[in-house]
Amino acid sequence: MKTITVYDIAKEANVSVATVSRVLNDTAPVKASTREKVNAVIQKYQFQPNALARSLISKATGMIGMILPDITNPFFPEVFKGAEDEARAKGYTFFLCNSGGDYRRESEYLSALKEKRVDGIIFLGGRINASRCSPELASEVAELAEQIPVILVNGALPKSGVHRVMSDETLGAELAMQHLIDLGHRDIAFIGGVADMIPTMQKVKAFKKKLSENGLPIRPEWVLNKDFSVENGKELMAELLRGSKRPSAVMCVNDFTAVGAVKTAIERGLRIPEDISIVGYDDTPLSTTVIPELTTVAQRTYELGKQSVTLLHQLINGEKTKKVTMLRPELVVRQSTGPYRAR
Repeated sequence: MKTITVYDIAKEANVSVATVSRVLNDTAPVKASTREKVNAVIQKYQFQPNALARSLISKATGMIGMILPDITNPFFPEVFKGAEDEARAKGYTFFLCNSGGDYRRESEYLSALKEKRVDGIIFLGGRINASRCSPELASEVAELAEQIPVILVNGALPKSGVHRVMSDETLGAELAMQHLIDLGHRDIAFIGGVADMIPTMQKVKAFKKKLSENGLPIRPEWVLNKDFSVENGKELMAELLRGSKRPSAVMCVNDFTAVGAVKTAIERGLRIPEDISIVGYDDTPLSTTVIPELTTVAQRTYELGKQSVTLLHQLINGEKTKKVTMLRPELVVRQSTGPYRAR
């Protein structure tokens, strides 16, 4: 049986291919009698245009690419969920690419998504979180953004001008620190994160700023970095507890690290929050699945994903948009923090 194409539909209905496209995609007005004639031929052959055929006509595939660094970290699936829900509502589907934070793999995915002719790309983690991203890596994204709309989520690239959607991580860290200080804590430590990554640097800067504003000491040995994992939290908390003086509160770079810190503290016989208070960051589902439940900072991850698609959709349609969309984080107080108690 011969495969029916839009050209066959146009020929039998005695209209242009562009008119068939307008009927199929409902992108422009078509006279009622013409629309009826085209739909009759479509129904006659039970015609279902594939994605490639649609893209050849409309120059759009209805697909969005998303590159993220770690699909096992609950933060990123939460962002994806918000993005996917908004994308489905707008008629898009996704290519999801897990880069592992590997710059080379990011480049491979950028090239593959361009070949797939996606309508836009949402980029998280990896090079956009590096404090010193090389000009070559930055220009690769910037040059692609001139051909395909690109949105950076919680990151930036120097001198690129690429659109961004982000949560104010500096403010979030300040909210967490002020909470601990208001509870009476004076000996506060910070653990987790990669030292030369922007999210870590922003949180550490806010941590030190709040200590200074309140006349509290900044102890370099109480600012410990490694990575963002549960294991990282366990190891760094153990290092803190080996010291001659123990902090009364610990701020963690994310919820993963906070969970690790909680595990080590409990294993060492400490009560949370009676003996030590612990704050996470991100408000992932993990924060309410541990005992005690974590006090943390909500980055509004679902909204980050939703806003990234909203902005991308505007760019795809040639609309003018803000370069930076900033979301305000929120402190979520649960069981892992409490008033300072002198030992």
